[in-house]
Amino acid sequence: MKRLAIFASGSGSNAEQITKYFHNKQSGVSVELILTNKSNAFVLERAKKLGVETKVFDRDAFYHSDKIVDLLKSKDIDLVVLAGFLWLVPKNLIAEFPDRIINIHPALLPKYGGKGMYGHHVHEAVVANSEKETGITIHLVDEVYDNGDILRQEKCEVSDADTPDQVAEKIHELEYEHFPKTIEEYLSKI
Repeated sequence: MKRLAIFASGSGSNAEQITKYFHNKQSGVSVELILTNKSNAFVLERAKKLGVETKVFDRDAFYHSDKIVDLLKSKDIDLVVLAGFLWLVPKNLIAEFPDRIINIHPALLPKYGGKGMYGHHVHEAVVANSEKETGITIHLVDEVYDNGDILRQEKCEVSDADTPDQVAEKIHELEYEHFPKTIEEYLSKI
């Protein structure tokens, strides 16, 4: 059994999709834990409905202690998944899970990456710059925002008439389709 921990800061729609994907496939992969840095994040409601254990943590626990690393180790986590998690991952977590932390970014990196480039900010920039395409990037995590080795990129068209909200809808479709599959493919290699 491969065991996942998912970090999310907001709604948690990707965390829900990933959890359902592996539950429905009965693939030998289990989402053991969903963690968030926001006590009011909707991902907590989603996790409750899915029957997944949750953990809310603060900046001090994440950056200035080994509490989160120790928790993940106690759950025998094989892969850490960042699904809309906005904080830079600290060195101690990267060191404990080398090449075993995956992130999804709502753009075709290296475009529109880095600190502050997340969610709607990305989609607004794509529209403002009249991009003809955008997409998602699923990548390994290192010590720099949106910098690790790319595992998969998927594209979609952007029309002149698209609003940031319409771009976001296209991106969500790509995320829901490709993120769980990419996780599954990567797990088969580790």
